[in-house]
Amino acid sequence: MAQGTVQVTQTGTSRWRRRTDEYASLAAALEAAADGDVLTIAPGTYRENLVVRRAITLRGPEGSSGSVRIAPPDGVPLTVLASAVLQDLHVEGQDAAAPALLVKDGTPELRDIRVVTRSAAGIEVRGPARPTLRRCTVDNPAGIGIAVVGGGGGVFEDCEVVAAGQAGVAAHGGAHPRLDGCRVHHAAGVGLSVTGEETALEAVRCEVYEVRESGVHVTGRATAHLTDCDVHRTNADGVTLDTDAVLTLADCRIHDIPENAVDLRSRSVLTLTRTTVRQFGRNGLSVWDPGTRVDANQCEIFDSTGDYPAVWISDGATAVLDSCRVHDVPDALFVLDRGSRADVVDSDLFQVRSTAVSVSDGATVQLDDCRVRDAATGAWFRDHGSGGTLANCTVAGTQTGVIVTKGADPTVERCTVDSPAEAGFYVSAEGRGSFLHCRVTGSGGYGFHVIDGCRTTLRRCRTERCARGGYQFADGGPDTVSDAVSRPVVEDCTSDESAVPGGPVLPEPAVQTAPPQTGLLSPVPTPRPAPAAPADTPPVADTPPARTSKAVLGELDALVGLDSVKREVRALTDMIEVGRRRQQAGLKAASVRRHLVFTGSPGTGKTTVARLYGEILAALGVLEKGHLVEVSRVDLVGEHIGSTAIRTQEAFDAARGGVLFIDEAYALSPEDAGRDFGKEAIDTLVKLMEDHRDAVVVIVAGYTAEMERFLSVNPGVASRFSRTITFGDYGPEELLRIVEQQAEEQEYRPAPGTAEALLKYFTAFPKGPAFGNGRTARQTFEAMVERHAGRVARLTEPSTDDLTLLHPEDLPELP
Repeated sequence: MAQGTVQVTQTGTSRWRRRTDEYASLAAALEAAADGDVLTIAPGTYRENLVVRRAITLRGPEGSSGSVRIAPPDGVPLTVLASAVLQDLHVEGQDAAAPALLVKDGTPELRDIRVVTRSAAGIEVRGPARPTLRRCTVDNPAGIGIAVVGGGGGVFEDCEVVAAGQAGVAAHGGAHPRLDGCRVHHAAGVGLSVTGEETALEAVRCEVYEVRESGVHVTGRATAHLTDCDVHRTNADGVTLDTDAVLTLADCRIHDIPENAVDLRSRSVLTLTRTTVRQFGRNGLSVWDPGTRVDANQCEIFDSTGDYPAVWISDGATAVLDSCRVHDVPDALFVLDRGSRADVVDSDLFQVRSTAVSVSDGATVQLDDCRVRDAATGAWFRDHGSGGTLANCTVAGTQTGVIVTKGADPTVERCTVDSPAEAGFYVSAEGRGSFLHCRVTGSGGYGFHVIDGCRTTLRRCRTERCARGGYQFADGGPDTVSDAVSRPVVEDCTSDESAVPGGPVLPEPAVQTAPPQTGLLSPVPTPRPAPAAPADTPPVADTPPARTSKAVLGELDALVGLDSVKREVRALTDMIEVGRRRQQAGLKAASVRRHLVFTGSPGTGKTTVARLYGEILAALGVLEKGHLVEVSRVDLVGEHIGSTAIRTQEAFDAARGGVLFIDEAYALSPEDAGRDFGKEAIDTLVKLMEDHRDAVVVIVAGYTAEMERFLSVNPGVASRFSRTITFGDYGPEELLRIVEQQAEEQEYRPAPGTAEALLKYFTAFPKGPAFGNGRTARQTFEAMVERHAGRVARLTEPSTDDLTLLHPEDLPELP
C-alpha cells in the first residue's frame, strides 16, 4: 500500500494561531511536532518504527477506525515516551523478541488502539510509565497479551485480550496495573499472571475465560485484588496462589473449572468475600502447606462436577469459613494432616453425597453455630490426634450424625442430631470424644452407639424416639472388662425410654432393643443368643451339606501341578487341626496366623486354591462360612478420602466368616503413590484384620516381584501374614493335562497324535506378559472346540468319533 501523508495542526498557546503542514512520513511529522500538536494520519500502511517523544496527539481520521496501520517489518512498531494521546490506530508487529506497542514513560492516553501481532508482547508498559488505555484490543497468538513490568503501572479500561500465546495479562517486577471492565480470553497461558515482590494487580468488573492454564495466578510475594470479576472455562485451575502470594476476591464468580476452582499453597493468603465457586471438577478450595490461609466470608461453594471434597485443607494449612454455604458436592470439608485447621462459623453444609466434615491425620476443626443436613455423614473424626470442637451445631437428614474412630478425640457441645437413618453419634475402633449437652431425636438406629470399649464421655445428653434405643454400649472385650478407664463414662444422660443410663461406667448395654445390624465401620454387638430350636425342628431344605476337610483336600490334590502349593496348604491345615485338638484336650495351642500371600503369574490357580482354603477352614470350624469374596483395587479405593475406608469396610464385612481375596494387591501401593488413596485402603484393612482377627482370613495375591515390593514398603501389612506361597508356572506337560481334563469334562477325546501336537504347541508358546498359564490352556481348548465345530459342521452325517475327537489340525495358530 502506498505511503500516505500526515497533516500536522499546531495550536499556539498565546494567539491561538493555527497552521497546517503535510509530511511524507510519520517519522518526519513526529520530528517536527511540538508538545500540544495534533497529528492526524491519513489512511494507509506505515512501515515505520515510530517513537513518540512529545506530548502530542496522534490519531487516525475520524470515522475511519482501523484505516491507519503501523506495520514495520521488525522491531517495535510504536514506542511511547511521553504523555501523548494516541487514538484509532492499528498496530502490527512481527518481532518475537520485542513488543508491538511499548510504553516506557509519561502518562499517555491510548484510546481505541487495536494490536494484531505475533510479538513477544502485544502491549508492554515499563518503568515509570503510567498510561491510561481505553477500549484497546490485543490479538497476539505468539506471546503475552498485555505485559506490565519493571515498576510500570497504568489503568486499562474496557480493554480486551482476544488471543495470547502466553499469559493474557502479565504483571511482574514491581508493576501495579489496574484493570477495569476488561476481558481476557483464549490465552495459551494463564489469564492474569501476577509475579514478584511489590507487584500488585487490581481488577474490577473483569472477565477471564477460555484459557489453557489457570485463570488467575499470583506468586512470589505478589498481591492482587479482584472485585466483581468472573473466572470461568479454564483448562486448569481457576485461581492459583503460591510462594507468599496475597489475593483478595470480593463479589467474584469462579465457575466451570475442570480442576481446582481455587488452589493455594506455600504460605499464600486468600480472602474471599461474597464470592461464589461452582461447577468445579476437583476441589472448590484447595489449601496446602503451613502458613497458607483462607478467610471466606458470605461465600458459596456448590455444584461440584467431580468426586472430590469441595474444601480441602492439608499439610498444616488453615481455613476460616464464616457465614458460608457449601452444597451439592461429594464431600463438603476435608481437613487432614497435623497442624491443619478449619474454623467454620454460622455456615450451612447440605446436599452432601458422602461426608460433610472429615477430620484426619491429626487435623482439627472448630464448628460453631453451623447447620449440616442431607449428607451421608455429618462429621467424621477419623484417627489418632484428630479432633476439635463442634458447638451449637445441628445435623439433620444424615445416615450417621457424627462418627469418631481410631483414637480421634473431639469435643461435641450442645449439638443436635435429628432423624439420622443409622445412629446419631457412632464411636468405634478406639475412638474417644466428649459429648456434652447433646441431643438425638428420631434416629432410625441408636442415639449414641459406642462399641469396642471406647473411652467416650457423655454428660447431660438426651435421646428421643430412637428406633433401636437411645444408648448402646458394647463390651470392651476380655482385655478391658476390668479396666474402667477404657470404658464409656456416662453422667446425667436421659432418654424417653424406660431404661436410661445413669452410672458413671456402663459395662452392659444401657438399652436392649431390636437385634442390631451391621454398623458403618465395625459390627455392632451380637444380640443375646436366641433359645435353641426344638430337637425335631427340620433343617432348612436348601442348605447344602458342608464337605469335610478331607474331601476338600482331595479336590486340592486333584488339581494339576501345584505340588509345592499343596504341601504348604496341607502343612498349614495340619497345624490348625492339631491346634484345635490340643485346645479340646486342655493343652496350649500354637498361634497360627491364617492370612496368606499368594505370588505368581496369572492363571496359576491362586483364586481356586483360595476358595478351597476357605472351605477347609470352615470344615475345621475356624471360619463360620468359608466363602470367598474376591476384590481388587477398584473395589476398595474410592475417588476421595473417606469413600475408600467405606468401600474397604464393606468388602471386609462381605467376607465376614470367609476369605477376602485381594487380587493384584500391590496396586494398592503404587511406586509413585504420592497422595494415592490406596494407602487409606491398606490402613483400614490392617486395622480391621487386627480388630477382627478371627472373623476373616485375608489373602493378598499378585506377581512375585510386585508383591515382594508391596510387602517391603508396608511392614504393617507384612506383619499380618503368616507365610507366602509361590505358585510356579505350569510346564507344557501340566498344560496338556489341563486341556485333557477339560476335554474329558466336555466329552471330547484327543485323536491319535493330538497330545503330542499339544505338547509341542505349549513348548513353543511365547511366554510373554500375556501368557496366562491355566488361562492359556483353557483358551487353547476353547479354540480347538471352535475349529472342530467348523470342520464337523460340513459333514453330512458325522459319526460319534467325528463329534468327539479333537485332531492336531484343530489347534489354533501360535500367537
